[in-house]
Amino acid sequence: MPIYRAPVEDYRFLFNEVLELEKYRDLAGFAELSPELADDILSNAGKFCEDVLQPLNQPGDEEGCRFENGVVTTPKGFKDAYRAYCEAGWGGLGAPEEYGGAGLPTILTMAVTEMGMSANQSLAMYPMLTAGAYGALLATAPEWMKRAIAPKMVSGEWAGTMCLTEPGAGTDLRLMKTKAVEQPDGTYRMNGTKIFISGGDQDLTGNIIHMVIAKIPDADGAIHDDLSTVNFFMVPKVLVKEDGTMGARNGVNTGGIEHKMGIKGQATCVLNFDDAVAWRLGPKPEPLKPGEKRSSSAGMAGMFGMMNAARLGVGIQGIAIGEVAYQNGYAYVHERRVGRALTGPQEPDKPADLEIVHPDVKRMLLQARSFVEGARALAAWTALNISIAKSSRPDAATAGFLEDLMTPVLKAFGTDMGFEAANLAMQCYGGHGYIRDNGVEQFVRDARINQTYEGANGVQAMDLVGRKLGRKGGAAPMALFALLTGWIAENEKDDAMKPFVTGVKRGTEALRAATLWLAANGMKNPNDAGAGAVDYLRLMGITMVALMWGWMAKASLGKDDGFHKDKLMCARYWMERMMPECPMLLERIQAGSATIMELE
Repeated sequence: MPIYRAPVEDYRFLFNEVLELEKYRDLAGFAELSPELADDILSNAGKFCEDVLQPLNQPGDEEGCRFENGVVTTPKGFKDAYRAYCEAGWGGLGAPEEYGGAGLPTILTMAVTEMGMSANQSLAMYPMLTAGAYGALLATAPEWMKRAIAPKMVSGEWAGTMCLTEPGAGTDLRLMKTKAVEQPDGTYRMNGTKIFISGGDQDLTGNIIHMVIAKIPDADGAIHDDLSTVNFFMVPKVLVKEDGTMGARNGVNTGGIEHKMGIKGQATCVLNFDDAVAWRLGPKPEPLKPGEKRSSSAGMAGMFGMMNAARLGVGIQGIAIGEVAYQNGYAYVHERRVGRALTGPQEPDKPADLEIVHPDVKRMLLQARSFVEGARALAAWTALNISIAKSSRPDAATAGFLEDLMTPVLKAFGTDMGFEAANLAMQCYGGHGYIRDNGVEQFVRDARINQTYEGANGVQAMDLVGRKLGRKGGAAPMALFALLTGWIAENEKDDAMKPFVTGVKRGTEALRAATLWLAANGMKNPNDAGAGAVDYLRLMGITMVALMWGWMAKASLGKDDGFHKDKLMCARYWMERMMPECPMLLERIQAGSATIMELE
């Protein structure tokens, strides 16, 4: 049976010693967030995830969800665990108090989300999806929905989903066929099919609130292959009256559940909308003028807000899987005996030394650990920037630029490296890792979807290069380089910091050169931007994690306990083993697209 221990001490270090949250008491949700309260929440959430969610992870994977006679059933124990999760209030930590939540900041809800995903990604996804859905509802819905629906989602009595993908339309939303026709009473009737809908149906809650995108036909009843008529809708599984009571079953029917590689305890459904009653969220689209085309519609704003939150959440899933996989790999190499240390037997009285003595085993574990702890710091800092961006502080605009820039980086780099960490942990087991009984192969299977959904990682790279870099005159990369160069200048005269400053400087120089090359070449030949986008995102991810390790190293210098010594070890590993990739990535970016585009 796999193990899991929540990284409470690591979050304590980030909150108190690195990010110093005490300095942000002026931000919404931070005033009452004392170190003692944060520690109490982290400790209790960690214990819940260890004791309640984690024991169901492997059995839930073995059993999976079932679909019989139109009904979806989750694995044994999921319903009770979900109810306990909701009763403890974990799903509403970040929701406004007026809707039944605790009003706590994103940085704390992120930590609890990570613990849940490490313990049981399939199960933890249900409340995460609901939080994203009620967040979108509170941002776009009329008052009666906020009053009658949102509190039941915050409490977990009802769940939520996001319904975007169709059989013929994934990332390219222009190709959607689901349509919603306005009715005399102001509601809409929706028809179409959505696929790959996580939590699309389940036996955990009494109702499910689907957040759906669909096209509104033109005056002639036609739908167009563009984004001008795409709108955002609330479609409940069971109809909801304005007083909050439930009515008849809506025309939302489950066509089946997907038979997947991983996250088998998560009900990923095909949903058919058969004349379903839908409520439009956000402004009503203006009719198109003859010959007019639009690249998007005002109704998509709510969808993008929900998707950005989901992308950050998926990045955290990558970190979470890396954490639990590392823990199990680390435990195994301290039990398994194989061969002798290269410098001579470490335990001559034993038939073989422990696997941990071998340099390559240590390398694999340090690769996983340095990523997990560095990316966790990057995610926590990004979550802090979300709160700063919503404030009236002088640095609010800069925080918003940085958070916007880091969203695709965390999603793609976090899940690519999380999958790599799971693979490395499995490798530590040798052939035993390939056997289901040991449980580590589940982490590899579960981690793989994180690179694909909520926008495949190649799409995230194109979003970074094609949209985020040039937005508002390049304000985001300018803010990023100011941060990096400022930190380098502040610390480069400190001899103790030299290894870390050198690493961050190496990444910064490569990232700046890559940014300038893309600016000069990407507009002239968009294929150059496309061919270099994935490498560019990885270069930014490596460099930003290096900055996080620089911060953590500075907070750890001069402290002799094992925890801080381990931080310095991981920081040095990242600088020595990951930063050499930066000039290589730059060279690949500057190779352009000519050879790649030769492929017919």
